[in-house]
Amino acid sequence: MAIDIDKLTEAELIDLNNRIVARLKFLQQMRAHASMLEFSIGERVSFQPQGHPVLFGIIAKYNRKSVTVITENGQQWNVAPVFLRKIGTAPAPAAANGQVIHLPKK
Repeated sequence: MAIDIDKLTEAELIDLNNRIVARLKFLQQMRAHASMLEFSIGERVSFQPQGHPVLFGIIAKYNRKSVTVITENGQQWNVAPVFLRKIGTAPAPAAANGQVIHLPKK
């Protein structure tokens, strides 16, 4: 279906633009959701933020476009699922300081 945008009024062009942006956002959310389904709450993962070493943690929550990961040192990160890697077992924390949260498996 070809649309001749030269014949559209300014109002019609604005409406078309809004509809295109909404559709693109929806498609992005669907891709993020599909990526999230590869992971489960309580699953051990790793990721590497720019300028940081690789971090290990446990998925604590699903968000709209990201997941919340609690790292071994107790930090909370919101990470896009495309940056996560599943790990079999997380390395043991250097010091048990009570900040590591171990979630039960389902």
